[in-house]
Amino acid sequence: MRRSSTAFLLLSLCSAPLCGQASRNPPPKPTPIPNIPGTVPATTSRTQARLLPPIKLEDEWTVALVKRDTRTFDRLLASNFVYTENASVMDRNDVIKSVTGPDRVEWARNEGMKAHNFGDVQVITGVLHLRGKGKQGPFDRRYQFTDTWQRRNDRWQIIAAQDYLIPK
Repeated sequence: MRRSSTAFLLLSLCSAPLCGQASRNPPPKPTPIPNIPGTVPATTSRTQARLLPPIKLEDEWTVALVKRDTRTFDRLLASNFVYTENASVMDRNDVIKSVTGPDRVEWARNEGMKAHNFGDVQVITGVLHLRGKGKQGPFDRRYQFTDTWQRRNDRWQIIAAQDYLIPK
């Protein structure tokens, strides 16, 4: 259970409301992403996407979580990436494997993200809200996250992440 919830937490790096949520009302709109001077608009080529700021890459992360897209995680995670969720620690390979685990995220979004700029390092804080189904039935989870991104070889990669399941 811890491993499958870890996969969802790791995916806290990106979010966007996606289909698949079964409810009477549509999910709330995602947190607006500030327009940061010198960044590339969201409608860019893959080459230009390498220059997107980490706060926008967080949204790629959540989309990839819902789609179970391991290629996106392979691109975003640094080779020496480390992830901590509550009392467990995972490396890059563990995280990528967990994306296709038994729990299935059907809807994900980031809330209240804030970028903390340290030059070639940015720390993004926020809350990842996930809804889906797992071995124990439907779930609705919120995780407080801190993601650390570093500019490497002209692109941003996440080097460390920590998620904490917010008690209900």
